Amino acid sequence: MEFLKKYFKLEERKSSVSTELIAGVTTFLAMAYILPVNSFMLSSTGIPLGGVFFATAVSAAIATLVMGLWANYPVALAPGMGLNAFFTFVLVGLMGLSWQAALAAVFVSGVLFFIISISGLRKVIINAIPQGLKFAVGAGIGFFITFIGLKNAGIIIPDVATFVKLGDFSHPTVLLGVFGIFLVVILHSMGNRFSLIIAIFATAVIGTVLGLAGVELMPAWNNDGTFALSNVFNGAADTVGQAFKNGFSELFRNKEIFSIVFALLFVDFFDTAGTLMAVGNQAGLVNDEGELVDSDKALLADSIGTMTGAILGTSNVTSYIESATGIEQGGRTGLSSVTVAVLFLLSIFAYPVLSFVNGIEVAPGVFYSPVTAMALVMVGTLMVGQLKEIDWTKKEIVIPSFFTIIFMLLSFSIATGIAVGFIFYPVIMVAQGRAKEVNKVMYVLAALFILNFVLQVI
Repeated sequence: MEFLKKYFKLEERKSSVSTELIAGVTTFLAMAYILPVNSFMLSSTGIPLGGVFFATAVSAAIATLVMGLWANYPVALAPGMGLNAFFTFVLVGLMGLSWQAALAAVFVSGVLFFIISISGLRKVIINAIPQGLKFAVGAGIGFFITFIGLKNAGIIIPDVATFVKLGDFSHPTVLLGVFGIFLVVILHSMGNRFSLIIAIFATAVIGTVLGLAGVELMPAWNNDGTFALSNVFNGAADTVGQAFKNGFSELFRNKEIFSIVFALLFVDFFDTAGTLMAVGNQAGLVNDEGELVDSDKALLADSIGTMTGAILGTSNVTSYIESATGIEQGGRTGLSSVTVAVLFLLSIFAYPVLSFVNGIEVAPGVFYSPVTAMALVMVGTLMVGQLKEIDWTKKEIVIPSFFTIIFMLLSFSIATGIAVGFIFYPVIMVAQGRAKEVNKVMYVLAALFILNFVLQVI
């Protein structure tokens, strides 16, 4: 006990072992939704479901353990929402990459993140990009994953004439998805810290009960062996290290490699930086100069998590804002993170429970996910809050920010949204006669993005 107090500086940060343990359990419960959501989302790319579940749990445990033991931060990490959607629906679904090549792209972004974190390049990049564009990217991803959540619930469906329209609200599966969204919104509005995991669990239970009562197309226990615990380890054997077999050769032949890797790196980097600043300030880890204590160690933990996740079989691992729930319970040190890491490892044995939150085939080739769709909608809603930080009186910020967001949605690509916004910012500044105010890094990024579009056309 004395070792724990000394190693994690419990007395210095005015905490205790029991407080940190409770904080860790709280944080885990607040972010446990990522286990089913990430597993089903990435498995739609062809990755074995058991392998993704294993990768999600183990990569989260490793990254969070590094964060706790090395950086001594009360911050937990796991595959990031938004980035997993980009991996699934854009890299694999839209651009046609194999999941192995997509994992290779994640690994490369993790390596670059690591290099940035140990060098002075971190500050150069952060300072080069206007604050408004950073917030626009975060908000745009919020709109993007909310759209995906509504689509997965069957609330938004394709239409030949208008491209999209409202779904069939008489459909039982759609109604279950609507119930889940209402429930999570109500719980979150009431201040419930566990709104996501409660909403997922409650929707799964209600759907199962309705199914037993005779309602068709409801969640149900699958006893065909798909969700046997052994499939976690069998799936892992078919997933771990696949990025290194054929993934890299395919990735480096792709003309869009720059935008792919940059989008992964950009979102991961700034999402992590923003999360660490927010929770670090809440935990009292910001010094008198306004800088995070040992922030380099925290960023390195994040990059290690991303590289580890890519090797195991999942998208970018990033710091979770849900860590704030544990901090509210008094968590101030890495001991709470170690607790979260242990719980993620133990969660491997909960794999059979995924049977209740599996996607439902409502028509040939059409799947709805009413039990997990609300998680995407709610997280997206929270991310859109970053819009309030944008200065809407400045044309040079408003126009690129708007283009960033709208092109993310209409092109169904986070990378395209970032590229368009970064191109228009220096264009507008030059048009205003303020070319010298633009950081040279932004000119370089804009030129690279333009070159990327040209190469696509060629």
